Amino acid sequence: MARKDLLKGLMGDPLPKTESVTSDKLTAVNSSDDAPSPARPRYSKGAIGAVSQSIAELKSRALVEVHPDMIDPGGIEDRLEEDRADQEKLQASLKAYGQQVPVLLRPDPNSEGRFQIVYGRRRIAAMRALNMPVKAMVRDMTDHDLVIAQGQENAARRDLTFIEKANFARQMRDEGYDRKVICDALHIDKTVISRMLSVVDALPLELIRAIGPAPSAGRDRWMKLADLYANRGSGFPVAGAMKLAADEPSDQRFEAALAALSGENQKAKPKPEKPEPRTIAGAKDQVIAQAKTSGRKTTLTFDAKQTDGFEDWLIDNLSDIHRDWLKARGE
Repeated sequence: MARKDLLKGLMGDPLPKTESVTSDKLTAVNSSDDAPSPARPRYSKGAIGAVSQSIAELKSRALVEVHPDMIDPGGIEDRLEEDRADQEKLQASLKAYGQQVPVLLRPDPNSEGRFQIVYGRRRIAAMRALNMPVKAMVRDMTDHDLVIAQGQENAARRDLTFIEKANFARQMRDEGYDRKVICDALHIDKTVISRMLSVVDALPLELIRAIGPAPSAGRDRWMKLADLYANRGSGFPVAGAMKLAADEPSDQRFEAALAALSGENQKAKPKPEKPEPRTIAGAKDQVIAQAKTSGRKTTLTFDAKQTDGFEDWLIDNLSDIHRDWLKARGE
């Protein structure tokens, strides 16, 4: 009889459907199964044990619906700044079409009945704003497993910038993970990880946060910024430049910091004042021309009504006038 009950789920009964998690219990929709326990079940040996384990694994892959108020941050900070416009687009899409891709959560080890984010922060934030339940896979994970899963998810995404990945690597190192684990999490070799860490170690975290993700600034430019900061000394003031660019996008804030460390003035250099045109009067004090100087050029403009052909005479005799001028100078 026990064997029949065990195999009942394989003889035509449907697999568990999406479940709904509330603050007090885990309820299965269209299913009489109890909430899955974090503890691993004990399996019998042999074929029956293998079947039991397979059924348990199938259940662990079922999706649950979790109210966003039950979900807390987890793992390591990966984004330095959220794109509001992009987040609003995601929220509008989820509202129109629903959540198609589940997030990954783990039971909060410090708070029974709550969950921590492994990955899917932006989707969870959007569903929280919409006050809609979040479709999620829930896995029992250690802290080590969590950051590895989060890092691998981040490595597969193209929208995380160099400095965001570098900051992720720094946090892993500071939490005690060795270099190999960091490499495995981000799918990056040790050389690149070393360069990333050299940048985030050279720059204060406050400056990195003030600049933000800077999507157009890649590894080489961040390394240049770090070198400039190290050469100028840790006390070099970049606050003034950052204030000037505070309302600018992240790329412009990066440029402001780079220019400040390079010794360039953030404010536009005042343009030299253009000299006023000079008025030239004739023998009878009437205006016959205007002289305008721009750089190395001077332009004479004559009013033909006042000059009566003087400009033509001047052009014809300009060589003689210039020769006399040189003689007067003793040349």
